[in-house]
Amino acid sequence: MIILGEIITLKRNNDFRRLYSRGRSYASSVLVTYVMRNRCGNVRIGITTSKKIGKAVLRNRSRRIIREAYRALSGEVRQGVDLVFVARGKTPYVKTGDILRAMRKELKEAGVLK
Repeated sequence: MIILGEIITLKRNNDFRRLYSRGRSYASSVLVTYVMRNRCGNVRIGITTSKKIGKAVLRNRSRRIIREAYRALSGEVRQGVDLVFVARGKTPYVKTGDILRAMRKELKEAGVLK
């Protein structure tokens, strides 16, 4: 677990696997979000970009815009959840605002926004 600013990130493989298997998923054309309650009382996030996205430059751009969109929403997210955001093929080619809209819709659907 690493803390970036105020964002606590998931790093361990078993945390990601637990969310994939037991968490609820919400999908759009640019982003997939996995949500699950945790016991630590904090919001922890993980970002996944596979090689299907493209070369390293596109994968890094995908991670950057997802992280920036989450920063804009972080004040509205309820405490005590783990979130994993999975980039899709369109993710590196859209603006942060598009990711933000998709993320807000998915988190609202999951019932995690205040």
